[in-house]
Amino acid sequence: MIVVGGGAAGLTSAGISANLGAKTMMIEAHRLGGDCTWTGCVPSKVLLKAARVASRLRHAGRYGLLDHEPAIDFQKLIDYVQKVRGDVYEEADRPEIFEAMGIEVVHGKARFKDPHTVIIEHGGELREVTSRYFIIATGSSAVVPPVEGLKNVPYMTNENLFEQHDFPGSLAVIGGGPIGIEMAQAFTRLGSKVTVFDMANSILQNDHPELTSQLRETLESEGVRFVLGAGVNRVSESQGGIRIHYEWQNGSHTLDASKILVSAGRSANTEGLGLDEAGIIWSRKGIGIDNRCRTNRKHIFAAGDVAGRFQFTHMSEHMAKVAAMNALLRIPFKMDVKHVPWATYTDPELAHVGASEKELTARGIGFEVYKFPFSKIDRAITDSETNGWIRVYAKPLTGKILGADILGTHAGDLIGEFALAMRNGITLRSMSDTIHPYPTYGLGARRAADQWYAKNQKLWQIRLIRKIFGYRGSLPDLSDKDRII
Repeated sequence: MIVVGGGAAGLTSAGISANLGAKTMMIEAHRLGGDCTWTGCVPSKVLLKAARVASRLRHAGRYGLLDHEPAIDFQKLIDYVQKVRGDVYEEADRPEIFEAMGIEVVHGKARFKDPHTVIIEHGGELREVTSRYFIIATGSSAVVPPVEGLKNVPYMTNENLFEQHDFPGSLAVIGGGPIGIEMAQAFTRLGSKVTVFDMANSILQNDHPELTSQLRETLESEGVRFVLGAGVNRVSESQGGIRIHYEWQNGSHTLDASKILVSAGRSANTEGLGLDEAGIIWSRKGIGIDNRCRTNRKHIFAAGDVAGRFQFTHMSEHMAKVAAMNALLRIPFKMDVKHVPWATYTDPELAHVGASEKELTARGIGFEVYKFPFSKIDRAITDSETNGWIRVYAKPLTGKILGADILGTHAGDLIGEFALAMRNGITLRSMSDTIHPYPTYGLGARRAADQWYAKNQKLWQIRLIRKIFGYRGSLPDLSDKDRII
């Protein structure tokens, strides 16, 4: 097995291949760990944590303490971000870990010469290697939109954001997706004046509009400014920074900012791979694969962002497992595309799994919405984290879960419980009947499941129970369809 790429998908692919007894080579052009370790998940979450601490100090009065304006040493913060990246690399990603598994780790750029041969270039030297199987896991890169003048100014993407040493007094963010929104909140909390631009009229287009609206209100209350439904048409240098020229609300406007962050999506890393020489079908969106992660060449697979389907680290690992199992064991193991969770790690977090409410309605599928607010979760109350809702979409008769949306503290962790339930056919009734520890945020998932029982109560049932057992209590009011127990 030859694995091209040493990010999340590549590391997983190589590890599984070696553990299944295949002679394995992993080729990486830069550093093992990929986007997640160096420019994505890990550094962004460190920055978000620091910003959260700063916010808690600033609003310590919520917890019975004294408010305190934090002093921000941005260079020290960036040093800490880089330290944590290094720690993750040393513990999980360095070559010696994989070499101990029997994997040959090769540094260089790989390109196909033919369907069974790759040429590896490193330091001006070429090496030709053949293999029975291949998994392409080269990831993706930040998209730079064709905005006039953008390439003539020192713009940032996630790929160089964490190498900055000067704190931006003001920051313009192009893109209202997860990366843009997370960094907008982080830099606002650290003291920057942040403006987010997006052509859409709302943020986080793939999430529930009611919850994204609530999140936007929270971010605005913290100081983030949103310019939505706007077209950024030109960027130029200004005195001490960058000037953004944009069209908004039927007028032309400008905004000056110290720095600009571009978070306008990602594109598959397919350039220079020699895919045509291998006879692999691909497009600008990525390498074409089936649900077994197999390309049109039966011995060549693709996993992770390069396939252009799911740009999540956890999905990259899942796809890597599917690819390796199909290639080496020939087991018809398919991707689980119905239960893909995701989360945006703002404060509060926003997470989703399964079908959306909009999708279910459009498909004419019968379902009921079961809601529960964080304001009724005792642990959220004790932590002063009551902003948010759990929304579950399920069959009213059986309680079969079809999807879920969560806005709130630890939403990224909570969504995993619903993903597990959906994957294994666990109903809301079963979740409600399962003992959860108190007081936890996880109990909120059970309380949301309790609403299935509440909505299935019928007055005739209660009247019958009263008659059989001679009870004399008053009948509950079931007329309020939004009642929460």
